[in-house]
Amino acid sequence: MDEMPIVIVGAGPVGLAAAAHVAERGLDPLVLEAGSQAGASVREWGHVRLFSQWSELIDPAAARLLDQHGWQRPDPAGYPTGADWVAGYLQPLAAALGARVRFNARVSGVARRGRDRVVDAGREAEPLTVHVATADGDERITARAVIDASGTWGSPNPLGGDGLPALGEHAASERITYRGPDLTDPQQRARYAGKRIAIAGSGHTALTALVSLARLAETEPGTEIVWILRRGTAGTVFGGGEADQLPARGALGQRAKQAAEAGYVRTVTGFRTASVETDGDDRLVLTSFEGTKTEPVDEIVVATGFRPELSWLSEIRLGLDPVLQAPVELAPLIDPNVHSCGTVYPHGAKELAHPEPGVFLAGMKSYGRAPTFLAMTGYEQVRSLAAALAGDTEAAERVELVLPETGVCGGAGLFDEPEADQGGGCCSSPQAELVDLSAPASRER
Repeated sequence: MDEMPIVIVGAGPVGLAAAAHVAERGLDPLVLEAGSQAGASVREWGHVRLFSQWSELIDPAAARLLDQHGWQRPDPAGYPTGADWVAGYLQPLAAALGARVRFNARVSGVARRGRDRVVDAGREAEPLTVHVATADGDERITARAVIDASGTWGSPNPLGGDGLPALGEHAASERITYRGPDLTDPQQRARYAGKRIAIAGSGHTALTALVSLARLAETEPGTEIVWILRRGTAGTVFGGGEADQLPARGALGQRAKQAAEAGYVRTVTGFRTASVETDGDDRLVLTSFEGTKTEPVDEIVVATGFRPELSWLSEIRLGLDPVLQAPVELAPLIDPNVHSCGTVYPHGAKELAHPEPGVFLAGMKSYGRAPTFLAMTGYEQVRSLAAALAGDTEAAERVELVLPETGVCGGAGLFDEPEADQGGGCCSSPQAELVDLSAPASRER
């Protein structure tokens, strides 16, 4: 098996970094990318500015490879957009890797050669087989190991508060988006200008959408925002502010808070969507599981997070946490129900291992349904994985990264509970509440 390639699924930031580390170790990487270009998912949110600096977005092994090809390093203190990240780093990196990256190659399945997941006999002696769909037909590649860095961008969570699509969600799909709108695009700007828009979600994607739509409201009369939160209080939704060790991440939360206080946003807390219906004026009304209804809206932006697509790994013996769908050794480190202060212990091959030898989930996909993944986390993961695959156990176990804290303490699961003074006891469902975040007149000065 030593002469077989290490197949890496996905030519995004973590997948390409994995290839650079594997190649630097003298092993043979093969990156399979379903899209036609590097960073296909990043391109879809290319208008968004990252809250990590260039220095935190470039993998060290990738930089060493790029330096050999005359690459011009971006200003390490700058904050690129997604499009900048692709043009200034991901595209050149894919070019430097050359034939080790194949585009328009969609992985449809991974298995142990000649063995389905039930068969024990001779399993570990067989290589992995990667089934690939291409324009020329189906192909099967034999691999020594597989690193799945395909991400979660293609699997957004639905609007429904129980993890399934709300009733009527599919029927209203033409007026629902699961991506933050790009208001620099004239068509998208026209779609939202002068409309009442519901934003569902409380993460960084939701905050970014909130800020951009509030700016639209400043110049387009009639633009209104209804912010729908499942959590029982809006208290910590804006993040850690100045206490965040990533300043731009803290600033994003503060800009979102300012947008809310400017009076363009009405916030509803404790609202878990059960259905989406059309009223008599052809507008959309959201109803919670408790029967509370929102005011009619024209558009809905769903920013409720993402989940891993695991169907094509069905013949692989994965060890996944039943809650997060993350590797069982990693899940306790990232569980938002108990995780405190935004700290995640840097981790690698040990925490990412599965019962199936040679198979690893890396990057955002390794986090399952947990939020707040940083590129530098993925780079540390694949550095460790490459070392483990090369037999360098000491390097695989070594920690070479310290992650910045968010400045917010307490698990997100705790934030999802209503405030104690809302009544109803510890086990009651939070009641939908309209929260006015506009500043009182006496404070506007």
